[in-house]
Amino acid sequence: MCLAIPGKIKSIETMYDGLVRMAKIQFGGIMKQASLEMVPQAKVGDYVLVHVGVAISIVDEEEAKKSFEYLEQIGEIDELIEHTQTDRNDLPSINSSKSQSADGA
Repeated sequence: MCLAIPGKIKSIETMYDGLVRMAKIQFGGIMKQASLEMVPQAKVGDYVLVHVGVAISIVDEEEAKKSFEYLEQIGEIDELIEHTQTDRNDLPSINSSKSQSADGA
């Protein structure tokens, strides 16, 4: 089964002489780097689905919450938290209906 995980873009930079857009993406309490080549319109503050180091789709915060709910239902969220030492409170709130601004406020 292939699984794409939602994360929030925190910064964007170009690499390889400006040919490739890469982003630092926050997944709970950890940051990973992923390519934005499949989502050229992505910007800081957007949520994206990431699969094997490539952002494949932009999603809204509500969709990111749903993805984390599904991971929780199938028992994968606890494994993610355990292996990444993520604090559950750092994940998009699945109980809140409020949206956050791009700066996290």
